[in-house]
Amino acid sequence: MRRNPFIPRLIFVFPIVIMCVMPWVMNLEVKNIRVAAVDNDRSQLSGRLVRRIAASDYFLFAGMRRSYAEAVGDIEKGDADIIIEIPRHYGRDIARGRMPQVLIAANAVNGTKGGMGASYLTNIINQNLMSDAGGTAFATEKPAAGAKISTLYLHNNRLDYKVFMIPALMSILMIMLCGFLPALNIVGEKEQGTIEQMNVTPVSKSVFILAKLIPYWIIGMTVLTICFILAWLVYDITPAGNIPTLYLISFLLALTFSGFGIIVSNYSDTMQQAMFVMWFFMVCMILLSGLFTPVTSMPEWAQNITVFNPVRHYIDAMRTVFVRGGSFSDILPQTGTLAIFAVVADAWAIMSYRKNK
Repeated sequence: MRRNPFIPRLIFVFPIVIMCVMPWVMNLEVKNIRVAAVDNDRSQLSGRLVRRIAASDYFLFAGMRRSYAEAVGDIEKGDADIIIEIPRHYGRDIARGRMPQVLIAANAVNGTKGGMGASYLTNIINQNLMSDAGGTAFATEKPAAGAKISTLYLHNNRLDYKVFMIPALMSILMIMLCGFLPALNIVGEKEQGTIEQMNVTPVSKSVFILAKLIPYWIIGMTVLTICFILAWLVYDITPAGNIPTLYLISFLLALTFSGFGIIVSNYSDTMQQAMFVMWFFMVCMILLSGLFTPVTSMPEWAQNITVFNPVRHYIDAMRTVFVRGGSFSDILPQTGTLAIFAVVADAWAIMSYRKNK
């Protein structure tokens, strides 16, 4: 590390980028949906509905259109994502206690954006109808006298998506620092020929591999500490559970991927080959880990594959402890699985290393 000035810079910059940039851009909340409105009633109540939609944080108001065909043209040109068409006599129907038929047309090329946009818009319309009609005109069941409905959000009261993403993003740091760097280090020595000097010494395989991995384990734990500090300073987010438990499962992930990195380096002859293999497995593991999409929303065959993915178990455990404040007993299955992965990967790494004397 002293001879290569790039590695210390990478170790310093990488956690800052991951923790200070990625939580803002890796946000799966659907916002900034461009909505075009067609108001065929032009009454006071229809205008109130349009203003309520325009004031929503989830929508970008694309303006009023004279006809539905003109609004569809905006969707085809990419100027709008969703259309709301208010029928004639909208205000009169509400005044007479009737349910007006409001048309919502969403561009479903992006199915998630179209579906969520239509759902958001439906909620706004229903809330507006309830308030304009006095609160109970369109209710299927009248609430009991004196009844009050309140909502309690558990574990993430501010509904901040960064609380959900930050503990999962730490897995990327551990993979890169404890998996990628040791693998590239050994393969680089293969290309330079310096590893042959070590192979002719009486140093055992296990001692050689430990000497290569221990510095990266220390770096990984140090960077994890920096991540906790950045989460506190930048986002005012602190772990809800026991911090030593977070270090334990992170160290198990570091053991797993450091062993995996050594395995890749043992079977690779060039740095380019090692990078391609590591990136292939890293991308597959991250996409199947539940980092971006819930595992339960995947097909059943994909959910079965994730059982063999250590990143999935790490993210489950991190979110349980960091967000929900779970105890060690709550993550015992994930911890046991990570320990098995670590033992298998490190044993394979030692056995697959060929030391020529």
